[in-house]
Amino acid sequence: MPQMTGSAVRVVDPVLTEVARGYRNPAYIGSALFPRVPVGVRGGRIIEFGKESFRLYNTARAPGSKVVIAQFGYSGQPYALEDHSISGMVPIEHLEEASQTPGIDMGSGAVQFARDIILLRQEYDQATIARNPASYAASNKVTLSGTSQWSDYSGTSDPIADIEDFIDVIRSKTGMRPNTLELGAPVFKAVKNHPKVIERIKYTGRESATPELLASLLGLQRVVVGDAIYTDADGNTQDVWGKDAVLAFTNTAPLSSMGVPSYGYTYGLRGYPLSEPAYYDGGHKSWLYPTSDSVSPVIAGADAGFLIVNAVA
Repeated sequence: MPQMTGSAVRVVDPVLTEVARGYRNPAYIGSALFPRVPVGVRGGRIIEFGKESFRLYNTARAPGSKVVIAQFGYSGQPYALEDHSISGMVPIEHLEEASQTPGIDMGSGAVQFARDIILLRQEYDQATIARNPASYAASNKVTLSGTSQWSDYSGTSDPIADIEDFIDVIRSKTGMRPNTLELGAPVFKAVKNHPKVIERIKYTGRESATPELLASLLGLQRVVVGDAIYTDADGNTQDVWGKDAVLAFTNTAPLSSMGVPSYGYTYGLRGYPLSEPAYYDGGHKSWLYPTSDSVSPVIAGADAGFLIVNAVA
């Protein structure tokens, strides 16, 4: 049997843990709506933000009078982190072949593969929460149909005008303009080629709108496109973000204090993700590289988001 190295006696492999923490898949954009916040325990209450955070207070104070007190954020619904673990498997035959080729690190590749699987599940969970109409007040969601859908080029639909209206809804509720627009892949395909969008950009020399150009048109910090797909139980591929769109103000500043009202967060256990030392499985004649994470995406300020259901047909 292959000999284990000294690192096998450790609970965590620090080198492979760095690989897991540094890995990013550009197709996954859920962190744009749900930036990660480290927490010390697997359960607690999320920090929510209500209208109190935007209330106009009378801060004038007479000598000797009490100072006005305003609570910024409050403990809301309980959260429970969900543990995710999977092992990337590398058959010894592959290791033997890789050893003959310079520059191939099968261990790091296995960790990245395992991390990608966990990240896809996280992306799916983030999209499920963001696309759930029950997460929003009636004023902060709309379902498009027929000629109002952005895939209808007959002349009645206007994605730019619609989004500008939705921006005003969030501003009227929170006092802040949203900074992020998420578009499902089919939605972006329809919007970037929409005649009214093309009319707006015709003097830029572009034939279709990029995410960066759309962000500039709308006065947003970023437009992100949900390209991730998954395979359902019947073996069919599905878009994680579907045919919906989400507009939000999300905290892009450092999140150590969770002190800024934000649409959403992903609570993650401090010290995670991590990789345990690889071990040999004689039954499969393979090395296994376990990778784990503990996370929970939550909507912290529903008033800071707006959901567009069935943005395209």
